[in-house]
Amino acid sequence: MKNELKLDFLDHVAIRVKDMQISAEWYQKVLGLKKYQFSEWGDFPIFMLSGKTGVALFPARMQDPKLDLLSRNIKIDHFAFNVTNENFEKAKRRYAELDLDFDVQDHHYFHSIYTKDPDGHTVELTTIVVDEEEFYQ
Repeated sequence: MKNELKLDFLDHVAIRVKDMQISAEWYQKVLGLKKYQFSEWGDFPIFMLSGKTGVALFPARMQDPKLDLLSRNIKIDHFAFNVTNENFEKAKRRYAELDLDFDVQDHHYFHSIYTKDPDGHTVELTTIVVDEEEFYQ
């Protein structure tokens, strides 16, 4: 297939949390994940990584009238697959060919392309645009 993509690995799962610092400390203490927080991104997300994979912490909107604290439903904000720079460019062409709505964002260290699956879940493809060895040290 033309513009066939190869996904390298699941990059991160983004989750909404009540307290960013408490959650970051928990993931560090319990799972041994390393904290990455960059001034270029503001207060969030906080990435908690093991190697190149992990969770991205985002603040929950606790005042949201639709929030049901007793619900057993779990909200995943989005999920991301890591791709090479070449496959990132292929994805842009493929999404355009498929006439998908998508958004490309520059996150300083990464470039990402976002679209939605048929159920409305946000799917991200992300590629690192800085020196990988320096970033993941």
